[in-house]
Amino acid sequence: MANLRRAEIRNAIHTRIRRKVRGTTERPRLAVYRSLNHIYAQLIDDEKAQTIASASTTEKTLGLKTGGNIEAAKKIGEAIAERALAAGVSTVVFDRGGYLYHGRVKALTDAARAAGLNKGEAAEAEAAGAEPAVVAEAAAEEPKPKKTKKAKKDTATKE
Repeated sequence: MANLRRAEIRNAIHTRIRRKVRGTTERPRLAVYRSLNHIYAQLIDDEKAQTIASASTTEKTLGLKTGGNIEAAKKIGEAIAERALAAGVSTVVFDRGGYLYHGRVKALTDAARAAGLNKGEAAEAEAAGAEPAVVAEAAAEEPKPKKTKKAKKDTATKE
């Protein structure tokens, strides 16, 4: 019963997302579907109601032993990006399908970006990812002043 409820919730979230996300001929929608054992990706032109390219872990040509892990999702991301570029598509709109954006879904989209889809987004993500690391390193180098019991007593008497 709980699994049925979870599926209903995911479908409701996906419906809300689909109200906003539309694929066009110039910028098709990259729809992701994942099951426990496999992950699927499709490039869809919603104006023509046509699938441009697809990739999944069920394909024998990719040589994947299992499809329910992050490594398989990365392979599917690379494959869909390669097929999209071959079809003349360089920018897409990501549709996470109601799933949370982490784990296999994030691995697939990151691999697609790294393979050449949405090149501007990949550069922005790398720049955003590099800045917090620099700030964290600088904060770690600065020694923090330690408060002693004497300092606490002094502040208590001043008030």
